[in-house]
Amino acid sequence: MATKMYNKLVRDRIPEIISARGAVCETEILSDAAYLSMLDAKLEEELAEYKKDQNLEELADLLEVIYACAAARGYSVSELEALRARKAAERGGFADRILLKSVTEED
Repeated sequence: MATKMYNKLVRDRIPEIISARGAVCETEILSDAAYLSMLDAKLEEELAEYKKDQNLEELADLLEVIYACAAARGYSVSELEALRARKAAERGGFADRILLKSVTEED
């Protein structure tokens, strides 16, 4: 019997899915502080996976972690989206592909 160690934040149904295939997993419910820390680590993990594969599935995973980060810090998805939309209206998005190379200002 082989045991593989993970020590990472997983989606809510993963333990159920593991049990359904006949395996046994050890889990822990995290404290608020540990959860925030593990969410930050998960965000980095998902971003790295997106950078590697650059597919829609990895973008969806990244978005799910972003939503969880917002909720864990007391924000709703609608608040997050409203702020995103406001910033896009005020400052624009990234569709025009503008690379700012330099800014020279008078003294």
